[in-house]
Amino acid sequence: MSVISFEFCDFENPTHLAALAELLNMYMADPMGDSPQLNKLQQLRLVDGLANHPASFVLFELCDGEIAGLATCFINFSTFMVKAYLNIHDFFVLPQFRGKGLANALMQELISISTARDYCKITLEVREDNVVAQGLYHSMGFEECKPNMFFLTKKL
Repeated sequence: MSVISFEFCDFENPTHLAALAELLNMYMADPMGDSPQLNKLQQLRLVDGLANHPASFVLFELCDGEIAGLATCFINFSTFMVKAYLNIHDFFVLPQFRGKGLANALMQELISISTARDYCKITLEVREDNVVAQGLYHSMGFEECKPNMFFLTKKL
């Protein structure tokens, strides 16, 4: 049986920085990421941006000591609930580790962190065609907002 553990990204640790860039590039190249990969300059800016963001963290998931997945998260504040909440921005498990329960374990760890920190909710976005991820999220108690909300964007 595999040993699953978690580590917060240490932005001073070269192994963590390399893993962060590698996993995000693999996520972007994945059909569910569907984006161009980051070049070296963008990777440096990413690391600097996340390391200096006052309300973010990256959680790595390790399987038998090998970094197998990550979640990039931002702590926000709900004016309606008057409490902090967690927004999961990136959630990714490497293809060779899929089907082993790692996504479920990573999400459970984020729920545990959020509960321990007394956050009022966890939010995330998921592609309409990503039925596998939707199945995981629904199985863990995530549901569509009532009333339904639209995720809108304006690229600048």
